[in-house]
Amino acid sequence: MKDLLTLKELSVDEIQSILDLALDCEKGKYDNFLKDEIIANCFFEPSTRTQYSFNTAELRLGMKPLSFNPAGSSLNKGESFYDTIKTFESFGISGIVIRDVHDRYYEDIRHLDFHILNAGDGAGDHPSQSLLDLLTIRKEYGKFEGLKIAIVGDISHSRVAHTNIEVMERLGMECFVSGPEEYREEGYNFIDFDKAVEEMDIIMLLRVQHERHKEKMKTSLEDYNRDYGLNMDRVNKMKDHAIIMHPAPFNRGVEINDDVVECDKSRIFTQITNGVLVRMAMLLVTVGGVKC
Repeated sequence: MKDLLTLKELSVDEIQSILDLALDCEKGKYDNFLKDEIIANCFFEPSTRTQYSFNTAELRLGMKPLSFNPAGSSLNKGESFYDTIKTFESFGISGIVIRDVHDRYYEDIRHLDFHILNAGDGAGDHPSQSLLDLLTIRKEYGKFEGLKIAIVGDISHSRVAHTNIEVMERLGMECFVSGPEEYREEGYNFIDFDKAVEEMDIIMLLRVQHERHKEKMKTSLEDYNRDYGLNMDRVNKMKDHAIIMHPAPFNRGVEINDDVVECDKSRIFTQITNGVLVRMAMLLVTVGGVKC
């Protein structure tokens, strides 16, 4: 596999195989497997979990990572995105991990001589986040077929929601969305939030992505928390086996209350742990040429 840009390009069997590979990584099977490879991490948009999770995955695999800092680069001298990325090709790197604010930024660089791993493009795709979400669900339930998930919040600006709904439905899950009307999109199954809390196997919360909004949010933070925030009263109404997920960063006191973040049903930090494993798997199937 040359690049991993969107899960839409992968079959269900390929996705399941990447998850299998991630579980092998959890056992330490591939530690230092890519010790001779140089990888560049180019994040043109702020990131903590994705950026440093990839970095950790690379170190676990024995890779030599280069971390790009846009603020201190020639972008400030007028260099284009393409010329910046072309420069890394000239260094002789094996692969590059990129996050950018533009949808499908990768179309103009797919021909370059390295493997590309998409760490998020605009409001389009976030394949590594979706894979870690899937790994978390599979480890919890052992299956996808028949599970019900509600993704709650800023759907219209969320690459996480867009990526997850597409692949989860292919895997046999029932996907619903909830949240303020201003953040809804046509074509998705809407469910009342309090009904979702009682009926879903998974509640996945999203933060309001103010940085992608052209206009100020119409709903106050207090009203958002009242109507769509997950508090312990709502948690107590969830099914016994139901879990809470969030791609993070999360806004405490807005979509999720303090006492819910690390409650028994929360898998938020488990997701982060699983993120290292799936990113190791992504590097193995691209840079490492491991078959999936």
